[in-house]
Amino acid sequence: MESLRQAQFEALDLLRRAQGHVLGAIGFDPAELTHRTLASGHCWRLRDYGRPGLEPSLLIVAAPIKRPYIWDLGPNVSAIGYCLNRGVHVYLLEWTTPTAPGGHLGLDEYVRAISESVARITSDPDATKPFLIGHSLGGTLAAIFSAFEPRSIRGLLLLCAPLCFQPATNRFRDALVSMIPRDLGETDIVPGSLLSHASAFASPSTFVWHRLIDAMMSIGDLQAMDVHARVERWALDEAPLPGNLVHQIAEWLYREDRFNRGVLTVLGRKIGPSCLDVPTLAVVNTADEVAPLASIDPFLDALPTNQTTLIEYPGEIGIALQHLGILVGREAYGHTWPKIIDWLAAHH
Repeated sequence: MESLRQAQFEALDLLRRAQGHVLGAIGFDPAELTHRTLASGHCWRLRDYGRPGLEPSLLIVAAPIKRPYIWDLGPNVSAIGYCLNRGVHVYLLEWTTPTAPGGHLGLDEYVRAISESVARITSDPDATKPFLIGHSLGGTLAAIFSAFEPRSIRGLLLLCAPLCFQPATNRFRDALVSMIPRDLGETDIVPGSLLSHASAFASPSTFVWHRLIDAMMSIGDLQAMDVHARVERWALDEAPLPGNLVHQIAEWLYREDRFNRGVLTVLGRKIGPSCLDVPTLAVVNTADEVAPLASIDPFLDALPTNQTTLIEYPGEIGIALQHLGILVGREAYGHTWPKIIDWLAAHH
């Protein structure tokens, strides 16, 4: 039964990627900005988009479930381009596709990869100690690392990144934990579409109905239609994940809330909110069911630093998924991203 389910989702991954290639063939493939590979490891690559003299340094921790070009979706929609144009030296930590027996990779290996990337950036005489930024699960990983090595970074920026997984505080969390199989093989490679479909079942309003409504309301607005199509192309481009990582995220974070409770063990050290003593900025989309205010606010309240800032972004039309609005929305770039850049400048 397990092998049959694995084969079904692997076939679904291939089908969804083929659908994505169709969208790409009519002009919606990503056209990513020029970058170089600065370092790499078993499951990661460190991209450098900057040039000497740019500062502050900002390291994007990509979410592992999808490709990282959501940060650089197109010529008119690019968080990376926005930051570069404002003098920020941008790096991006990209997670590479695991191959057997890479299914054993877990939080330890992912935190170690972030640590090695930060060390590589800091070793460059032209670079400064970086800020970390992450969206969604990428933000969760960035926060875990920041609690593990707070002295190695200047600050942390969380974009729609859930950190609190207490039962009955987040409908998406409650539904998702019932969808993810508890018997995942910890050495298997998990097809990305498994989590995509679990998310859609956990919140059909977010991943199905609001998506369709957004498409209809974007008709007649060429820029909104372009962004919506590019997001759809990206959403079809799942990346497989190590089974051990999926198991630990589902059990340790979503079901047991270990990080928020201060009992998450990473690389032999127990960490929680009390360890994260760095300036922290969190952006919450008030229209987002995946990472609502209740999934971040209690964690921020427990931080030892008094340099904590919360920005509420109301969401908008023309972004396909509200959860992605902060990365692709016109209103986000018009009103919220200037505040993010101001916060970086104030803490640099």
